[in-house]
Amino acid sequence: MSSELKTYNWIPLTSAEFSYFSRLIQSQFGIKMPEVKITMLQSRLQRRLRALQLPSFTKYIEYLESDTGKTELVNFIDVVSTNKTDFFREPVHFEYLTGNILPELSENQSSLKIWSAGCSTGEEPYTLSIVLEEFISNNHPLDYSIFATDISSTVLQKAQDAIYDCNRVINLPLDIKKKYFLKSKNPDLKKVRVQSKLRGKVSFDRLNFMDGTYEVPFGFNVIFCRNVLIYFDRPTQEAVINKLCDHLRPDGYFFLGHSESIARMDVPLKPLKPTIYRRI
Repeated sequence: MSSELKTYNWIPLTSAEFSYFSRLIQSQFGIKMPEVKITMLQSRLQRRLRALQLPSFTKYIEYLESDTGKTELVNFIDVVSTNKTDFFREPVHFEYLTGNILPELSENQSSLKIWSAGCSTGEEPYTLSIVLEEFISNNHPLDYSIFATDISSTVLQKAQDAIYDCNRVINLPLDIKKKYFLKSKNPDLKKVRVQSKLRGKVSFDRLNFMDGTYEVPFGFNVIFCRNVLIYFDRPTQEAVINKLCDHLRPDGYFFLGHSESIARMDVPLKPLKPTIYRRI
């Protein structure tokens, strides 16, 4: 390791610099950054200092505020945002989708639109596609499309590539793995890729929940927005849910993460089960 890299690894982040980044993150992206996360933020932002060959966080702030640094906000949020997800995470949601929602919707229409809002590296939208394919194979033909968005360009690229370490699918049933994942021909890589049919059902786009309006399609039957809003304060959560609901059909379904709630919020949703709602 070079002496230059060692220097970058130990660049201190002052309280004033942390306050600047914290305010920037909340104003631009809605994400709360309490002071207990100063070490985490310092560690992640080191990557941008190394990439830009900047000697201090003060110089990075100057770069962010310069005309040439406007596009740096995309890279900034890529290293700051947390992206944790799994295939079939919170399985009760997919069980409810299969057992309650899909039978009802498939009786009344021939096609469905689902939005995975905050899709991270793609496990959620591809899980949704697997659930739809399994339902179709056991019932009757049904067309569908899945729209997936995230603020991070880096994770969106990984989602589009649809290549995962084998340990990401190790707990999936064998028949699901055989039907929907392709193993690398190189046994040393230990990688799988989502089957092309599923990839063709999912489209990806970048979206910042803090945008005034969302330039995305309307008329979704189902929206999944799980384990994303926990990083926002309560007023921001309410505003985001309302903007998402603008794109949800009347009587459409809305899913939140297990630790999220709409309690005491002014939103057009009624609870069906914990974290599962229907648009009023």
